[in-house]
Amino acid sequence: MAKAVLGIIGGSGIYDLPGLENAREEIIASPWGEPSAPIRRGTLSGLPIVFLPRHDKGHRLSPSDINYRANIDVLKRAGVTDLISLSACGSFKEELAPGTFVLVDQFVDRTYKRESSFFGRGCVAHVSMAHPISPRLHDHLEAAAEAEKIKMARGGTYVCMEGPQFSTYAESMSYKAQGYSVIGMTNMPEAKLAREAEICYATVAMVTDFDCWHPGHDAVTVQDIIRVLGSNADKAKALVARLAQEFPRDHEPCPVGSDRALDNALITAPEARDPELLKKLDAVAGRILRG
Repeated sequence: MAKAVLGIIGGSGIYDLPGLENAREEIIASPWGEPSAPIRRGTLSGLPIVFLPRHDKGHRLSPSDINYRANIDVLKRAGVTDLISLSACGSFKEELAPGTFVLVDQFVDRTYKRESSFFGRGCVAHVSMAHPISPRLHDHLEAAAEAEKIKMARGGTYVCMEGPQFSTYAESMSYKAQGYSVIGMTNMPEAKLAREAEICYATVAMVTDFDCWHPGHDAVTVQDIIRVLGSNADKAKALVARLAQEFPRDHEPCPVGSDRALDNALITAPEARDPELLKKLDAVAGRILRG
């Protein structure tokens, strides 16, 4: 059984992970281009941790400028088996007030500028996204939140917009009417790429605002969000520290098959596969291609 390596992607407000023991920065080259930043590798309570700030330190990258493929590729090359995305978001539900953490279990992808797959011409693959979140990661996160007394809701749908602008009122009301729980700009195609890379994935959606549907919150501003980000970031770091204490040291097989997503996904015949693309897929799909 493989040893567990926990990956943490830090979203808005989370550009470092204090408390990492034996911490060191590591630059990993990716055939998919430049990742957001060098990874930061270390341990928490003896558990191997790999941290990557999604927007880079200083928030250098907008959601549309992030190289999601390179990010997931370098995390795979770093040995990550289980990946937690810490992501700021807006809320469409009164009960999910700013400061609440949400363990979303579904996504709606409204992005349109981003490369959303490692596969394509020369090697086609279709992975299942019916259940995009690894439920065992949810179990561990829920237990850690309870231990830290962090308000957390389990279940809900995250709609990912392109951004970088916030929603129009019409968009906000439409998403609310659809029954979505939260809105953000970064978890797609990140979750899709993690599935293609056979990494178990879960999102902790950290509510910063009510989007613009709310009568008492009719315009979202960066200043408003920043006021909540600091508090959410502190709670997120405490959540990760607690999670590391109890996290299994051996990687647990995923009940929804996240870690074997490519078993029946490749459709291109071996003799028709592009050798150049296969070279780029050495980390992401090495298990299945070598098999």
